[in-house]
Amino acid sequence: MTRTHTHTHVPDHHGEAEILDLDAQVLGEHTAALIDRLPLHAPPRRIVDLGCGTGAGTFALLDRFPEAHVTAVDTSAAHLQRVREKACARGDEGRVRTVQADLDAADWPDLGTPDLVWASASMHHMADPGRALRTVHGLLAPGGLLAVVELSGFPRFLPADAPEDRPGLEDRCHEVSARFHAEHVPHRGADWGPVLTGAGFTVEDEHVITVDTGRTDGAEGVRADRTEGARAEAVRAYALSSLRRLRRSVADGLAPEDLAALDRLLDTGGPGSLLRRDDLTVRTERTAWAARRPA
Repeated sequence: MTRTHTHTHVPDHHGEAEILDLDAQVLGEHTAALIDRLPLHAPPRRIVDLGCGTGAGTFALLDRFPEAHVTAVDTSAAHLQRVREKACARGDEGRVRTVQADLDAADWPDLGTPDLVWASASMHHMADPGRALRTVHGLLAPGGLLAVVELSGFPRFLPADAPEDRPGLEDRCHEVSARFHAEHVPHRGADWGPVLTGAGFTVEDEHVITVDTGRTDGAEGVRADRTEGARAEAVRAYALSSLRRLRRSVADGLAPEDLAALDRLLDTGGPGSLLRRDDLTVRTERTAWAARRPA
């Protein structure tokens, strides 16, 4: 989802779209597992993907529920264009409707009466998430379900002793990032259970899923098969795009030596590039809440 709060830089929609696409590729199995766990009374036919980004949730939901239609909502026209292109490439253009909307606005466009609303990594971007949740409560069908999925924080990729010249660099980057986001994204890492209850929902499930993709060398030994090679390449690309984005929020707060070490990791042509490493993993936690509008 494109950010709805104010930042001091111009949004980089292309870079953000790249990260979202890589996120879908690297974490797709975890997203599917979260969908499988939803306490649904029946397969949903009308779904809204709220803050859809480039469609990670949209297409995972279409795969899981072959009779469903999804309304994909985002503030970014560029992201929605990518969703439409993907839908056409998959032959799903008849099952996806895109809607551009500012989810911080008091009035939302008509999104129908969905059986399921999926909000992954979108709630923490909203200026007034309580109001947004009350709006979702009002549009859901009676007995309908809202799924809120949030990362606990920025993913980690490097071993604790990396890079060799500045061990612990990633931890220090995360410390600076936490201070930045406490000011600019105050809802990140929130406990959404009480907020959902306050908006009129009944929370039926809350659970944490730990994400650890394993090392890009296969951990138990190098495997040369194409699937493993593609996964390792995707993890490296995801790490590169993510840490480039992280740099924007931590550059002013890092020690010069740490910033220089980070830049060496991000230099794709240098000997210390992330793209040359075989010890990268994607490590994070996702918390999911399933909340029902009473019938």
